[in-house]
Amino acid sequence: MEIMRKVKSFFVQSSRVWKLLRKPSAEEFKTVAKVSAIGILIVGAIGFIIADVARILSNLFS
Repeated sequence: MEIMRKVKSFFVQSSRVWKLLRKPSAEEFKTVAKVSAIGILIVGAIGFIIADVARILSNLFS
């Protein structure tokens, strides 16, 4: 019974969210795309720098 109540609650909450959804404007979409791309580039650059520093340190202590 508890599982059924949780499932029903999930669908009720999901339907509330679904009713509030709307299609973003072109400007909103472009802004989100730009911010996401910048975030991905920053995370990639940080990962590259960490990997490069680790490689340099590994060569120094080998």
